[in-house]
Amino acid sequence: MNIELVVVGKTDMKEVEALVSMYTKRLNHYVRFAITTLADVRNTKKLSESEQKRLEGEAILRLVGDSDHLVLLDEHGLELRSLEFADLIQKRMSSGVKRLVFVIGGPYGFSDAVYQRANSKLSLSKMTFSHQIVRAIFTEQLYRAFTILKNEPYHHE
Repeated sequence: MNIELVVVGKTDMKEVEALVSMYTKRLNHYVRFAITTLADVRNTKKLSESEQKRLEGEAILRLVGDSDHLVLLDEHGLELRSLEFADLIQKRMSSGVKRLVFVIGGPYGFSDAVYQRANSKLSLSKMTFSHQIVRAIFTEQLYRAFTILKNEPYHHE
């Protein structure tokens, strides 16, 4: 199975880039993992929030195939403990899904079209995090999930 994280906009935080890079390297020991960064929508000051979400949504949907399993990282999504997230990953791998795509949206969230296409939504916390920090949190949790699945000494209950 391939796992992809799609993010809207580049990060300008070198510390976040370093963490994401470190966990990406570790993840590739277990699974083919890639991050796709979509360009920020231009001229956002001239666009409404809904127009910006629509344009970001079109870019997201161009990357998602019909057979891909699309999971939105969304504040209204399902909250899971790390063990439960590992179980979810295992179930997706066992189900024959070839490509599991997680998406971190832009500052205003997702368009209706993206919500309609999504297979599920996942929340990382009830707290709000910057879209840049979420990249590091998610890649660490994905790495943690694989160490749980392989019974490696990283996660402690």
